[in-house]
Formats: sequence, structure tokens, C-alpha cells
Amino acid sequence: MTTATATALTGPAPRWRQPALGVLGLALVVAVVEALPRLGIVDDRFLPPFSTMARALAEQLTVAEFWTALGQTLRGWALGLAVAMIAGIAAGVVIGSVPALRAVTASTIEFLRPIPSVALIPLVVLIYGSRPQSALVLVVYAAFWQVLVQVLYGVADVDPVIRDTARSYRFSRWAVVRTVVWPTAMPYVVTGFRLAAAVALILEITAELIIGVPGLGRAIGVAQSSGAVAQTYALVIVVGLVGVAVNASARAVERRALRWHTSVRRDL
Repeated sequence: MTTATATALTGPAPRWRQPALGVLGLALVVAVVEALPRLGIVDDRFLPPFSTMARALAEQLTVAEFWTALGQTLRGWALGLAVAMIAGIAAGVVIGSVPALRAVTASTIEFLRPIPSVALIPLVVLIYGSRPQSALVLVVYAAFWQVLVQVLYGVADVDPVIRDTARSYRFSRWAVVRTVVWPTAMPYVVTGFRLAAAVALILEITAELIIGVPGLGRAIGVAQSSGAVAQTYALVIVVGLVGVAVNASARAVERRALRWHTSVRRDL
């Protein structure tokens, strides 16, 4: 019996099943982390029980420096993502709309895109030191390629017949972009936004951890170097929760922006 036939016979899975399974999996991880050090399987100097991490996290929530670091991380992430989105969309539409320009820049893009942002750390430290500008450069560089490549794919996906029809009706370049190119490229742009949001957060934390830019990453480094193991794990948990929130927000933006698209309507 095929999967489609089984689904047709049994009906769609309840909406609560997937969240319930996710909560169950999380509960199992918490139970394992709690049990391993208490049973002596793992040294609690390196992996304290989850209850100890939870107490350290609760203590952090009452400290003003924690909220300052969280705000600095979110501000750096949001600023870098915004700059990358604006630059990536603008460059992608311009390059993708001019075949000659795309041919000229193709090799340059393929050369620069695989370079990891962390390879730029010595350069940005030399120029900016441990100031927030260092993290901004790394975040923009990493997120920009995620957006640019997706926009290029979206512009290339425009039906040439529709484009030529718009030109035959003497649409201006801006009108062609607004009414023909943008609706076609929109799903790709939103995909680029979702990918760039995750990459931007990773590079923001990395810059704070390695370079010492103010934020949660630096707080993790300070806690680790001072031997505050429970606090280190608590801050790592916060970073994980921020990542989950970023991904959920990006998904919500995707559903909202593409509510007219067949893929989103089918999921709904």
C-alpha cells in the first residue's frame, strides 16, 4: 500500500501530533541531561544536571547585564540582516535583469560566495577591533549571498513571454520590475530571507564569541573562561531559544508574504 493510499484511508494527521511529538522529544532530552550527571555517567563539572542549568538561567533573567547583552545581539542581527536584504535584493534584480551583467558577474559571484565569513575575522579585527562594526561586516557578508543567489534564481524564473508582452505594451522598467519580475521572484526572496536570518544569527554569535563584540556570544565566552559551567550552558540555551524564535518568525513572515502563493495555500 502506498503512502498516498494509506493517507487517503486514514485521513490527515491531527494538527496537534507534530507539536506534541516535538515536546515529547524535548522532554526526553531534558530527562537524559538531568539523569546523566546524577547517575555518575558524566562528570557534573562538564555537564551539570538540567535543573542546575535552569536555576542558572533563572538567575540570569534577573540580571540587567543579561538583557543588555541580549539586546545587543538582536540589534546586531537585525541591522546586519536588513542591510543584507536591501543590498541582496537590489543587486539581484539589477544583475538578473541584465543578461550581459549577469554573465560578467557570474564568475565573481561563484568565487566570492563560497568564502566563509569566519575567514574575514582577521581582516575585520585589524580594521574595527572588537567594535560592533566587526560583527556587522561578517553578518552582512554571510547573509548577502543567501539573498543574492535566491533573487537571481527568482529573476531568471520570469516567463520571457510575459516580460516581452509587458515591454510591447510600453511598460517602463520600473513597471516591469514591479508587476512582472517582483511577483515571480517573491517566493525566492522570502526563501532568501529565511536562510539569511539563520545565517545572520550564527555569524553574530560567532563574532561576539571569537572577536569579543558585546552580546550573548561574549557573555558565553566570559562565563566559560571563568569556570561558570552552569551559566555557560544557560546562555547557550538562550541562544538556542533565540534561534528557534528567529526561525519561527521567518516562517511566519513567509506564510504572511506568500499567503497568495499556491504552496502556502496548500499547506494551510
